[in-house]
Amino acid sequence: MTLAFIFPGQGSQAPGMGKSLNDAFAASREVFQEIDEALGEKLSRLIFEGPAEELTLTANAQPALMAVSLAAMRALEREFRVPASKAAFVAGHSLGEYSALAAAGALTISDTARLLRTRGNAMQAAVPVGEGAMAALIGKVDVALAEEIAAKGAEAGICVVANDNNIGNVVISGSKAGIDAALAYAKEKGARAIALNVSAPFHSPLMQPAADAMAEALASASFAPFNPALVANVTAQPVHEPATVRKLLVEQVTGRVRWRESIEWMARCGVTRFAEVGAGKQLTGMVKRNAPDAEALALNEPGDLEAFAKTV
Repeated sequence: MTLAFIFPGQGSQAPGMGKSLNDAFAASREVFQEIDEALGEKLSRLIFEGPAEELTLTANAQPALMAVSLAAMRALEREFRVPASKAAFVAGHSLGEYSALAAAGALTISDTARLLRTRGNAMQAAVPVGEGAMAALIGKVDVALAEEIAAKGAEAGICVVANDNNIGNVVISGSKAGIDAALAYAKEKGARAIALNVSAPFHSPLMQPAADAMAEALASASFAPFNPALVANVTAQPVHEPATVRKLLVEQVTGRVRWRESIEWMARCGVTRFAEVGAGKQLTGMVKRNAPDAEALALNEPGDLEAFAKTV
């Protein structure tokens, strides 16, 4: 049975996430302590206790979600002898790509926390509040129809496909004028569209200032050789070289998250089991739609890790 570890992105956060891991495993506690020290603040308290509106701020949500993913991964390795190298691939949704790289050994946990805090701040600052928007196209929507809707929106402003999650879940992003025009056209085409409650137009050209900030931050970051390979968001292909990863992480800020293609590619390569490591179960649901013959499970709680380790 070929395994891939996958790591969640923004939207999976909730106060209390990871607390059971922290309570159960010394290895998990070490991760939360390491991240608190790296950031010079008690992020762990915010993760465990909230308030939700503060945890949801992009600059907090990004390192917080990574913290929970790595707390679970470290416990898997230390307590249950299941290292990341047991998998054929790792992949992460947007910020989850950083969690995947840390799990595979490319980045230290402290460096990853600092990079994600920089990324969150830069993404939040890139566009004044109210000028950008995102919307989910749901129902019988594939990427071709989403691209047609985005192209129509682009006649009025900036509008691109940001996340190709699965058929029936494609996210568009851009300026408010572009998204408004796209939503009107989606209605004409009979596609259901929901405006998303987000603080910035992620994965669109409007994020270029954040991409520039990350190019600078990543240029001085230290990357180690890593295993397993990362299936990258922007290419849906495996990457092994740290220099290429650096480049793709910059492109990822403005580029499309090709999640559907990534899962389909891994399934074609023989991955039959996808384990979502960290908070929530959003990616597990996406896997079931993109690779219905594969097993998908979420590793959130101590009992999940224990049960999973017995089957590896």
